Amino acid sequence: MSRIAETFARCKAENRTALMPYATAGYPDLETSERIVLAMVEAGADLIEIGTPFSDPLADGATVQRTSQISLDKGTKLKDCIQLVKNVRDAGVTIPLMLMGYFNPVVKYGVERYVADCAAAGVDGFIIPDLPIEESERIRSVAAEHGVDLIFMVAPTTTDDRLKQVGQVSTGFIYCVAVTGVTGARDELSASLDAYMARVRQYTTQPLAIGFGISTPEHVQHIGEVADGAIVASALLNYLATRSDEMPAAAADYVRYLKGETALA
Repeated sequence: MSRIAETFARCKAENRTALMPYATAGYPDLETSERIVLAMVEAGADLIEIGTPFSDPLADGATVQRTSQISLDKGTKLKDCIQLVKNVRDAGVTIPLMLMGYFNPVVKYGVERYVADCAAAGVDGFIIPDLPIEESERIRSVAAEHGVDLIFMVAPTTTDDRLKQVGQVSTGFIYCVAVTGVTGARDELSASLDAYMARVRQYTTQPLAIGFGISTPEHVQHIGEVADGAIVASALLNYLATRSDEMPAAAADYVRYLKGETALA
């Protein structure tokens, strides 16, 4: 069982929603983004999704695009994102860490080299939004050899046939996009979320994590009733921008807020 699978199993046994906050590697700079990850771990994050910045994203909304562009302007490369994971591991972090990014930089880096370097650094999983199942074998087999999970995404528009395929190949968990559209904080969850999750459940025994639009502890609580994990990106990044002088502390505060332990200032 992978570290990701073990974490979801433990959270389920403890009857709580696995919380997965997001950090953009290199935002606002590499050193601070590392401290943000460490702060979120200290605050009780169960897993962390680390975004690797890319100039032409397909699934990212305005907030994630903004942080990615700031990171790119600072010169962040894919190797820096991998090094960030290694630094965090060297600091003693043991929770699952996933790299979320697009396939072009991976191909340029070299697929086999990328997987090997990530595995050596302590990466537990890859989320590659623009990688279709039909083109995934070139990284899927290598990831399996190195014990790294390859996580696929589904959406409300995903067909039943596609859900079945994802259920067969995704490892670690399945990333369920909550809405039709790009990332971004939203006030309310979709009214059809429960039915959507029930449909996905028909085709997999993998844990289900819901992302896109999650922003409040109430959202996290509701997600726990229909899925296994909540992924929070844009709302967290928006909050960091309001406390630009103390982003690591702000990240910790937002994680505790999502866990229902404290209110936001």
